[in-house]
Amino acid sequence: MQYALGRPGAPAEEVVVHQVRECLRYLYLVSAHPDRLAGLFLPVEQDIDEIWHYLILQTREYRTLCEERLPGGHFIHHRSIAYGDYQQEPGRETAAEEALRWLPLYVEAFGPFDEDALPHWTIVGFLHAQLGLSLAEISDLGGTPAT
Repeated sequence: MQYALGRPGAPAEEVVVHQVRECLRYLYLVSAHPDRLAGLFLPVEQDIDEIWHYLILQTREYRTLCEERLPGGHFIHHRSIAYGDYQQEPGRETAAEEALRWLPLYVEAFGPFDEDALPHWTIVGFLHAQLGLSLAEISDLGGTPAT
């Protein structure tokens, strides 16, 4: 967390706490559901990805987090892909479908999306700002995830 607070133009500590929390939630979901989520479009904002990058650079701690603290017990690899690649057809449709897969899994693990999580999840922000859905409506999308 000190890394995130020490960046130039870093947000308030309360915001950084939420950024770190949502990054760990993202990693938790990837770890818990590798069969459904590994390699999918990253549905979080750049701030979360930057925290993940920092975690990866702490190689021993990151390996311990992945293999001993997260539910899947396996190393989570990061793969970069240009955002523009998702703007190509059918990439946009695929990215939207993949991003929507996260919603029920998130809600099942952590409860409904709240105002603190909203700025960090791209698909949630889009559904809220562009389509006018409430956080409760977003949390209800997709129903219960298939197991």
